Amino acid sequence: MPITAHEIETLIRAEFPDAEISVQGDDGAHFAAEVIDPSFKGMNRVQQQRAVYAALKGKMDGSNGELHALALTTKAPA
Repeated sequence: MPITAHEIETLIRAEFPDAEISVQGDDGAHFAAEVIDPSFKGMNRVQQQRAVYAALKGKMDGSNGELHALALTTKAPA
């Protein structure tokens, strides 16, 4: 069953409750997300993105993953 933008946002929000989160995409496999969270302060971009991917709890793992592609933008608030 394809994943939805709302499900992606829910997974991310569970790990980053104070984040500003925007998820776009409606084909069930390719999405873009922006996550702005205070916990990202002091992290480099790779660390931030790894934290978000971990929040997706394996939804992108291998050829059987529900989520095929996620263009991810992360940052700490200004």
